[in-house]
Amino acid sequence: MVKKILLILIAIVVIVAAYGYRSYKHKVNLGDEVAAIIINPNDSFSKVADSLTAKGVVDSKFFLKLAAKYKGIDKKLIPGRYDFTGENSCKSVLIRLEKADFFRIKVTIPEGSTIWDVSSLLQSKLNLDSASFVNLNHNDELLHDLNIPCLEGYLFPETYHFQWGLSEIDAVKAMVHQFHQQIDTLWPDSFYNNLTKPEMVIMASIIEAEARIDSERVIVSSVYHNRIESNMKLDADPTVIYGLGGFARHLYKKDLLIETPYNTYLHKGLPPTPINSPGLAAVKAALNPAETDYFFFVADNNGGHYFSKSNAEHNRAIKRIRSESKLN
Repeated sequence: MVKKILLILIAIVVIVAAYGYRSYKHKVNLGDEVAAIIINPNDSFSKVADSLTAKGVVDSKFFLKLAAKYKGIDKKLIPGRYDFTGENSCKSVLIRLEKADFFRIKVTIPEGSTIWDVSSLLQSKLNLDSASFVNLNHNDELLHDLNIPCLEGYLFPETYHFQWGLSEIDAVKAMVHQFHQQIDTLWPDSFYNNLTKPEMVIMASIIEAEARIDSERVIVSSVYHNRIESNMKLDADPTVIYGLGGFARHLYKKDLLIETPYNTYLHKGLPPTPINSPGLAAVKAALNPAETDYFFFVADNNGGHYFSKSNAEHNRAIKRIRSESKLN
């Protein structure tokens, strides 16, 4: 009798195990439908399992929870948005949860982006609060922790794959971390004109705003370094535009008379902060200017610049370029 009961129990265990294994590997086909599962910090696995079964990603909450507990995945959930489509099983779902294979959003920050540009882009792509993002520029504790004087100039232009649901601070930290990763190894023991590291970032941001042709960056850099060395005002149009809040129109002569800390037609030296986030090439150009006798440049009609050694030569270049523009 005991032997018979034991055989029955063994048979039941084998059947349950076989059914459980079948359920563990059984695939549910969502087709082209996308089921988005949001895992928030401190969510229980039971809540996540409810969402997965309710949206038809798996069909056995019991075996999903059982397998997750056995593997310890129920205690290691990584917050994020997990998108499921096509065929899924308890096994494949748990593999994705264990690997934190959550949905990431591709965001490309172009070289020369201002903090306003970045905040607007992140609001569009990640639904972050642009005002809260910009206000972090005044968070002294955060800036101290990141070892930077301000956010402008340090939100490194790069392609990022951000986790859905990240905060404004998390986005800032990722971009500043990338800045340190890319730039910190470039700093020499001494700088041109005894500039500091923050001042070199400011210089790089002006070069980034001015140069559209790669080969011109080091020449533009030489112009500004030459002017600083000669105690001349920089006369950099992009700094004036930045100080006036940024705009896409042409700069007028009357704009050059408006007082702002960024007006390098009125104030000698560099502006108080960077005017955008420069790319790696602009930083390298700031650190390694070409050796030239140029002190002036003006945009030509081909996307580049004409460089001059004297003000008289510069004025002649302006007249010639304006004449060519009228002919075209």
